[in-house]
Amino acid sequence: GMARVKSSTRLFGGLLQRMVHGSEACGCEMTFSVYLPPAAQTSRLPTLYWLSGLTCTDENFSAKSGFARRAAERGLAVVIPDTSPRGVNIPGEDDSYDFGSGAGFYVDATVEPWAKHYNMYSYITAELPSVVHASFPGQFTGRKSVSGHSMGGHGALTIFLREAGAYEAVSAFAPICRPTRCPWGDKAFQGYLGGDEALARQHDACELIKAGAGDLAGRRILVDQGSADTFLGLAEGSVNQLRPADLEAACAERGADLTLNYCEGYDHSYYFLSTFIDDHIDHHADALL
Repeated sequence: GMARVKSSTRLFGGLLQRMVHGSEACGCEMTFSVYLPPAAQTSRLPTLYWLSGLTCTDENFSAKSGFARRAAERGLAVVIPDTSPRGVNIPGEDDSYDFGSGAGFYVDATVEPWAKHYNMYSYITAELPSVVHASFPGQFTGRKSVSGHSMGGHGALTIFLREAGAYEAVSAFAPICRPTRCPWGDKAFQGYLGGDEALARQHDACELIKAGAGDLAGRRILVDQGSADTFLGLAEGSVNQLRPADLEAACAERGADLTLNYCEGYDHSYYFLSTFIDDHIDHHADALL
């Protein structure tokens, strides 16, 4: 189906549009943003899909990351979905920041009552691209790539690996690299997937890489990780939710091309993202343009 324009804002010579549509995958109305750089006026463009982290909507990235200056320069369109279904009235959906609303984890839930609505994997990989193309006819080439932050970094890596050849590049900021081995992932996979360990492994970037998933030939995985990120479990009594060393080990075992940058002194926030976003826009533009 088609999405309707909710709002439209001029940004670095291009247009940031918030769109609303009725989603079949999620069984509710969903909002996403699309950035059309100035180049969209004269040519069809490839698309970077950005997947946000826990608690986020499409607006965190569009307002805080500073992505648009370089996206405008490079002529890269950007699609920014929400992180979960909204307002579907499942008991407990708003009880915690790391499960339910704002925390769809980029899986298709198999457990009721979540299974009826929490199908963010299908939404991102299948429904959203078709809605984007229907809503902006003739605007996009169909070539795409994927990036994200934290939970969205997990989404970007797993979607890139599972949908072999569908996305031409991948990058992530502070991704949840091994969700089968951290509390955030345990909670999500228990709640959405009923603790099915085999299914959980199919949504774990490290497990997917070790199992040979994805087409990695000639494709470099770019990951930036703040060295002062509180979710690395460096402080006494804190937990390592991100496990970048596990990703490094999995890529080494596979012979995969990983650039893992530890960014000295940076935390988990959009201050960190905005500092390094240009490198990521360039990584995707280089692959797509």
